[in-house]
Amino acid sequence: MTTLAPVSTATDLKTHFAALADPRDGNAQLHELLDIVIIAICAAIAGANHWTEVEAFGQAKESWLRQFLALPHGIPAHDTFGRVFRYLDPEAFERCFRQWTQTLSAHLDGEVIAFDGQCLRRSFERCLGKNAIYMVSAWASRQHLVLGQDKVAEKSNEITAIPALLRLLDVEGCIVSIDAIGTQKAIAQQVVEQGGDYMLALKENQPHLLEDVQSLFTWADRIQYEALVHAHCQTVNKGHGRLEIRECWTISDPVGLALLADAAEWADLRTVVRVRAQRRSGDTTTTEDRYYISSLADEGPRTASHALEATRSHWGIENRLHWVLDVAFRADECRVRKDHGAENFAVLRHIALNLLQRDTQTRLGMHGKRLKAAWDTDYLARLLEPQMR
Repeated sequence: MTTLAPVSTATDLKTHFAALADPRDGNAQLHELLDIVIIAICAAIAGANHWTEVEAFGQAKESWLRQFLALPHGIPAHDTFGRVFRYLDPEAFERCFRQWTQTLSAHLDGEVIAFDGQCLRRSFERCLGKNAIYMVSAWASRQHLVLGQDKVAEKSNEITAIPALLRLLDVEGCIVSIDAIGTQKAIAQQVVEQGGDYMLALKENQPHLLEDVQSLFTWADRIQYEALVHAHCQTVNKGHGRLEIRECWTISDPVGLALLADAAEWADLRTVVRVRAQRRSGDTTTTEDRYYISSLADEGPRTASHALEATRSHWGIENRLHWVLDVAFRADECRVRKDHGAENFAVLRHIALNLLQRDTQTRLGMHGKRLKAAWDTDYLARLLEPQMR
């Protein structure tokens, strides 16, 4: 059988990663930088989780790779891959990634973009006093794409990384969803200034605002929402021996919102949300209430369903990104840690995941798709095709 050569894909990748500056000089530039980058991307798709596995993939698929790569001195050694990505500028690599991702994504208007952080657990170096790094990612929930990522600085947290990553993305017309750590007035203001709406979770880090929102809903329940601008919806899901009932209430009443602590200091605060999740399994029933503030305007009866959809979409970053990286990509076990290596390898995983997520035809999980890509270069070539959706 004739093997497909993804010439168009190689050109596409080379175009978007051509701006990378080679961190090597002199005799160290034995292998072309773009050859190294593209081999690493293909290997990450096909199951490689370390530089030794990247080299092994290259050796096994050298004849296929030569159809679209120069490889003047053959396949680089694993030490070469390690050194290149150890010193490669992570900001430049991330910038190329974002530009390339834009070619994969459809128009983002109306998309829920979830922000959340993940620890790369094996990226620490105890002997050097280096802690494990955290990466904050932006996830397009409907399209299942990583839009970008940013490393949390040493002795800092996600509160500083989220605005930096947000600044690099076009969120106009989108709903930005962030867990409670990102419920900050400056972040809400930034989302609005960039033309988006926000859906921010409330927890103990905003105790007074949380108490006020809880009290508002308690009072609204007591008066049965009479004369309040509000909406309500309910969904019921059954499966795997469980019954899950979700109810959502929204209050978009200007008078009610004015009673909240510092309401005027939250940019375009228009709606507060309560989501009640009830799970029944056998004789056991659990109920949890979660609260949010949002800039989403009142849409009549649809307000609650729109808000519930946005809050549920946020969990896609946990279920379809972080969980998949942990389980299918073994991210927690990756011991790449020198200099910028861990951060750059995280970008390689995100490139691979974006391409694998686009394949909705293959009836396999993420691990199975990676195996198939390793076995079948025709399948790997189709994954890399720019026009594939």
